[in-house]
Amino acid sequence: MRFGRDGIAGLIGLAVSLFLLPLSFGLPKLPIVPIGPGFYPTLVLVFMGVTSVALIVQDILAQRRAAPRDRPTPEQAKRAYGLVLAAFIIVIGYIVLLPLLGFRISTAIFVAVFQAALERPTTLRQWAIQLAIAVAAAALTYLVFERYLSVLLPRGRWTGW
Repeated sequence: MRFGRDGIAGLIGLAVSLFLLPLSFGLPKLPIVPIGPGFYPTLVLVFMGVTSVALIVQDILAQRRAAPRDRPTPEQAKRAYGLVLAAFIIVIGYIVLLPLLGFRISTAIFVAVFQAALERPTTLRQWAIQLAIAVAAAALTYLVFERYLSVLLPRGRWTGW
């Protein structure tokens, strides 16, 4: 059986999740709280394993249906490498801005810029939707982690926020 890029990525993700999952079970249990420190890593690793299997299955089905003419051309592959480079640069920018602007502002900027890099909006409505998604993602993440889970998120040196 021959795997495409998605299948290989799925196999790697599945291997990583299966390797780390038993280790997450070994994290200490806290007698006071019902959800200990191993709960969320276990949850993430199970989700990663399930989505990796779905990616493998999707790749197998796509390989069966794909004709040689459906495969990307070298020009398309070059564009994909540019997108990967842009993604790395955006993530590095996020890492640099995080201690300066704080979690909420830098996360909203990160999500908006990353979305624009993946698919640039062409209308004002698309820009508004993209901005709303970025602000909502940052706000929801902040509320879940800071308020519900009591995880302290970085405050910005420039903003204090």
